[in-house]
Amino acid sequence: MAISTAPRPAHQDVLDALARCVAACEHCATACLGEDNLQMMVPCIRLDRDCADICRLTAAFIARGSDHAPHILKECIEICQKCHDECAQHQHAHCQACAAACQACLEACKSYK
Repeated sequence: MAISTAPRPAHQDVLDALARCVAACEHCATACLGEDNLQMMVPCIRLDRDCADICRLTAAFIARGSDHAPHILKECIEICQKCHDECAQHQHAHCQACAAACQACLEACKSYK
């Protein structure tokens, strides 16, 4: 008898949102490095990196069914909100896409049970 290691469908939604957020944040940080006013983009780059890292960690905790996932989720929600707020201030397409991914991620994390 094979044991299924696939996440339950409810978990898959949050894992997908976390993965999209990681990709958007990594892309945004890299794209910000090419902007004309790099100094202005430093807070955005820092939050992008923090957000990508916490989303990766959160996904790992959820995927393994860790009892500590709820604690990590709280931090993930907080950092995603801060990253969203920072990126939303910039009109660059990569920042706007990142803000949208962060918003979707924090909403998915809030709905995780």
